[in-house]
Amino acid sequence: MGNTDSNAYQKRLARLPAADQAQIERSFDSVIGNPSKKCVGLTAFQDSIGDSLPTSISQRIFHGIQSVNITGKSSLSNPEVTREQFVVFVIDLLRGTAEEKSAVILPMIRADNSEQVMGQQIQQFLEDLIGAAVHLLHKQNVLHGWSLENTSDCNAGIHTLATQLMSQLLKSNGAQSQDAPELSSISRAAIEDWLYKVPMISTFLRVVITLGFSVLQQSVEQQRDVSSLVPRCRRGKTPPFTSLLDLPAIMYLNSHLPSEMQHKWRLLFSTQVHGESFSQLCGHLVDQGPSLLVLRESGGFIFGGFASQNWEVKPQFQGDSRCFLFSVSPRLDVFTYTGYNDHYMYLNHSQQTMPNGLGMGGQHDYFGLWIDSNFGKGHSKAKPRCTTYNSPQLSATEEFSIDSMEVWGLGDLSEELQVKNKKSILDVDPEAQALLEMTGRTRQSEGLRDQDDDET
Repeated sequence: MGNTDSNAYQKRLARLPAADQAQIERSFDSVIGNPSKKCVGLTAFQDSIGDSLPTSISQRIFHGIQSVNITGKSSLSNPEVTREQFVVFVIDLLRGTAEEKSAVILPMIRADNSEQVMGQQIQQFLEDLIGAAVHLLHKQNVLHGWSLENTSDCNAGIHTLATQLMSQLLKSNGAQSQDAPELSSISRAAIEDWLYKVPMISTFLRVVITLGFSVLQQSVEQQRDVSSLVPRCRRGKTPPFTSLLDLPAIMYLNSHLPSEMQHKWRLLFSTQVHGESFSQLCGHLVDQGPSLLVLRESGGFIFGGFASQNWEVKPQFQGDSRCFLFSVSPRLDVFTYTGYNDHYMYLNHSQQTMPNGLGMGGQHDYFGLWIDSNFGKGHSKAKPRCTTYNSPQLSATEEFSIDSMEVWGLGDLSEELQVKNKKSILDVDPEAQALLEMTGRTRQSEGLRDQDDDET
């Protein structure tokens, strides 16, 4: 190794404490299975990893490591990879610049040594990457209460999220047709810009590397990565049910929430559990802090909204500019505040002079998302876009019927709301509580308050 290459290698090492450097080197030693060996080929590399990583992503990782140039000679011609290449690869993905990341990601995307890649190759790379992250989080039991059983179809969600991330690359690359990504040729410069503007891709890469090779798993950065992707799921004492959201959609939506709300989702309401009732919805929604509303209508479209503030029943708009609307299926996307008006959130009930129901964005009778107080009906009117959030029509038809709905409280309740919730009429009236129990009914609020021992 020449002085220039040695200096470059040492500069990479300088980004990590000595203990972290040693941990990465030990990880390579465990891969090759023999510390006396200096390099390893693809077959031995994959055999050593086993089922820790899906074959598709382990092969891509090997090509990424193989592309690291330590000696100044063509590294792709060498069928084996060295410890030094592995160390630089890991450091570049964990701590590197967009330029350094793109240098090792490009070989992970394509099989040849060209400077450009096709959109179809990037789409498949994203699906393999997201699938590997879900696989690792599930295998290592860090889904924090979520599971492949209590969420919707993960495979469909992986494709949808990959398509969403891909669309952001095509948009920044000036592609004419986002419906045909395989027709677009993407330059390395565009990929560097994409990695800088869409940090979720780097998050997935870091999670796959740290969990897949058991390196730096206790670091603050790694813990932050996992919590930003997967919030803790709190379902209280509710019976088992399947969420309308799949894991990739949960990851994508959680990444758009304010950081202080990303660590925990608390189930507040589900039609599968609490029935189809607007009064039940209000009873479980009010005074529970920020929340995420998700519904599926009879046409099969899934969409919803993020309410950044506590819901109150009143005939005025509420909320702030952090609110947004979103679509999950057939397209995954988030639609944020435009600055046109302040019609963020609206919740009203039992009044004759104002609309009764729950709405977000737009205006009365023309909401971006509306759930009528006659529960089961709603609308999404946007011609051509919702004025508040610039969202399109979220449902299959403007007027829709609700098939299923759920609401998640986000983060921790403020002390003020905790005190307010403790003053439930049933808490201070034991006779009312006993009457419910005698008739075989339970308190609707039971089990919905935030408890740390109810993760399921």
